Amino acid sequence: MQAYRHETIILHNGTLTLRDLPLQAGEKVEVIIIVQSSPERVKPNYPLRGLPVTYIDPTEPIAEADWEAV
Repeated sequence: MQAYRHETIILHNGTLTLRDLPLQAGEKVEVIIIVQSSPERVKPNYPLRGLPVTYIDPTEPIAEADWEAV
């Protein structure tokens, strides 16, 4: 069995057209469709990457009441 790979996009009406295949007329073939995941469907690992960061009072001490020396 010989395998050929051909990537294409499904048209808006749901049709699939394969052209210029290296086959003879009358050859028997089996078609298997494997859907590739698109970037829109993949959940990002870092959802906050690229979002702006805002610091409110960046020099203000954090949890000042928790320190015993104060």
